[in-house]
Amino acid sequence: MTPLSGKNAVVCGASKGIGRASAVELARLGANVTVLARGEGSLAEVVASLDSGAGQKHGLLVADYSDRPALSKTIMAHVESAGTVHILVNNTGGPPAGAIADADGDALLQAFSNHLLCNHLMTRAVVSGMKTTGFGRIINIISTSVIAPIQGLGVSNTIRAAVANWARTLAGELAPFGITVNNVLPGFTDTQRLKSILNRKAENAGVDVAEIERRVLSSIPVGRLGKPEELGAVVGFLASPGASYVTGVNLPVDGGRTAVQ
Repeated sequence: MTPLSGKNAVVCGASKGIGRASAVELARLGANVTVLARGEGSLAEVVASLDSGAGQKHGLLVADYSDRPALSKTIMAHVESAGTVHILVNNTGGPPAGAIADADGDALLQAFSNHLLCNHLMTRAVVSGMKTTGFGRIINIISTSVIAPIQGLGVSNTIRAAVANWARTLAGELAPFGITVNNVLPGFTDTQRLKSILNRKAENAGVDVAEIERRVLSSIPVGRLGKPEELGAVVGFLASPGASYVTGVNLPVDGGRTAVQ
C-alpha cells in the first residue's frame, strides 16, 4: 500500500537518526521525498537508500540552519521547481548540553533561530501550496522536554517549549485548510546525539558512561532505548490520510517515561 503516492515531502535533518528514519518511512509509504541537511555526501547516501518501487522520485537539498537567508533561497527555489510540498518534517539537531543558568544570550538566540525561526521559515515557504491542494502535514520533531524539562539541557528545554507552542498555535490557524500540525516528542532514542549527551553527563559526573546508561534505562518503563525507525513510523502515520483528524498534539514516543513522571 502506498497511501502517500503523489505526495511530495521535505524532511529536514535527514542525513541520520530520526530524520533519516522519517525519510525512509515516507518513501516506503509512496511519497516523493526530498531530504535536507548540511552534508551532501550523507544526503546522497540517504537518497540512494529510499524506496522508489512505486515510481517515486527523490532528491536532496543542501542547507545550513545557521544561515537563514541561504536556507530561505534553497527552499523557495525547490518549491518553485518541484511544486507543492504536501508534507514537511521540521527537524534539526538540538543545542549543546549545559545548565540554563550558564547559557549566555547568544546561545539562546542561536537556538531560537535554528529551531523556531527556521521551522517558521520552512513552513511559510510550503503552506501556500498546501492550502491550494487542501492537504498538508507539518510534523515537528521536538523533545519530551516539552512535557518535563531534561536535566542538563537548559537551552534545549527552553527553545523546544517555544517551538511546541508555535506549532499548536499554527495548528488552530491551518486546520480549516486541511492542514494538520503535530509535534513528535522523542524520548531517549538510540542516536548519535544521545550518545554525545550521555558521554558528557558521564564526564561531568565523573562516572563511567555505562552507569549513566543504566540510570537512563531505569527511567524508561519498557526498559530500552527507542529506535529511530519507531519514530519514523509515527511520522509516517501523522503524514498519512488516516491522521487527518489529528492536529495540535504533542505526541510522546518515549517508552512510557513521561507517563510515569
